[in-house]
Amino acid sequence: ILFYAFFKFLVGKDVVVELKNDLSICGALHSVDQYLNIILTLDSIVCYVQLQADKIDTQLLQDASHEEAMKQKQ
Repeated sequence: ILFYAFFKFLVGKDVVVELKNDLSICGALHSVDQYLNIILTLDSIVCYVQLQADKIDTQLLQDASHEEAMKQKQ
């Protein structure tokens, strides 16, 4: 849920999607589902999503990830 919420926050923001065939697509993130699929015509070949570092609070994401991991250990 944490990463889903993170990507939902990025809807409407510019992202770069790099496909497994080394093709990169730039554009605004339109939508994401609970499985973290970015809805594209060729969504089955998405390797990872590269985001603009200045648009992301990485410390907040790391802290939230750590907190989530600690909850799962309990």
